[in-house]
Amino acid sequence: MKSKSTATLLAFFLGGLGIHRFYLGQNGMGILYLVFCWTFIPALIAFFDFFVFIFMSESRFNNKYNFNTGF
Repeated sequence: MKSKSTATLLAFFLGGLGIHRFYLGQNGMGILYLVFCWTFIPALIAFFDFFVFIFMSESRFNNKYNFNTGF
């Protein structure tokens, strides 16, 4: 089961490398973040993701990222 707070912290500190996407099971997006990390565009997107995770409700996060785990 994925944790919203862990995903938020990973997006803030390691988001430019896409670590939060790997954590959430979105490996394709994580690889794209890694490939383009030298452009700093993934860092900007991860900063946006950070705020999305902060303001997302716990139930919406669970529906989106923990749906198959039987939360």
